[in-house]
Amino acid sequence: MKAAPFDYLRPGSVGEACEALAADMEARVLAGGQTLVPMLAMRLSRPSRLVDITRLEELSRIDRVEDGVAIGAAVRQCIALRSDIIASDVPLLAAALPHVGHPPTRARGTVGGSIAHGDPSAEIALAATILDARIMFLADGEEEEFSPEEFFIGPTVTMAPLGGLLTRVVFPSRPSGRVGAAFHEIASRRSDYAFASTGAQVVLDGDGTCTDALLGVGSVGDTPVALDVSALAGTRLGEEDIRGAVEAALEDLDCVDDLHATATYRRRAAAQLAAQSLRNARDRAVEETA
Repeated sequence: MKAAPFDYLRPGSVGEACEALAADMEARVLAGGQTLVPMLAMRLSRPSRLVDITRLEELSRIDRVEDGVAIGAAVRQCIALRSDIIASDVPLLAAALPHVGHPPTRARGTVGGSIAHGDPSAEIALAATILDARIMFLADGEEEEFSPEEFFIGPTVTMAPLGGLLTRVVFPSRPSGRVGAAFHEIASRRSDYAFASTGAQVVLDGDGTCTDALLGVGSVGDTPVALDVSALAGTRLGEEDIRGAVEAALEDLDCVDDLHATATYRRRAAAQLAAQSLRNARDRAVEETA
């Protein structure tokens, strides 16, 4: 099939893009197009106009800011993967990015596009959820901020404001101490949608005691979920500590059945991957003490 007819606009500024979106609620943003273009071809999406933000320099920057790292909505995933700032300041996102699609899709896909689409199996969305990143929109001339928990409300359903433009995602910088991060997922083939995915970040003090631990699960339910593993603080992250924390964290997790995997399988896979992510994050943090 071919896409239904639509108008095309390449704005010269963020302000012009916002004006175009506010004036036409049937318009859609074109960033990397890795999700939107197939939907257009299958006529699952029929926008009146595409507003192309791919060449807006102000949306294509990765900057250190006072409270973290700001990644512009139009930053391509391959650029984020090669970023020294992300590698050093946001290690969990750096660990997740190699799992996103495959090289050809990362060459066009954007960080903002992945967040805006709201796919529950998206690795960038899971990293943002675990780290409680700030998702920033510009709408009606005012900036609006969402937490991932607020923003992702269902499979590809988000709280994106009508006529608004996602401008950047602000990830908190790595905390002080020895930090380790890891990301794991399982799929039928590499680069396919995952049946379950997990990411973890841990912080160790000088003697190897855990001072903070973060864990999240994606691909198993309607949205990515950050799990409470605060009980790991004060432990040495031994096998019993990790096993007990994962079991408690997954106790009330809702998993879905579909054509690809059962809820039971997803829960079992999530438990194994979560424990592995915590172990690997611990080991990477320990390596920093050497």
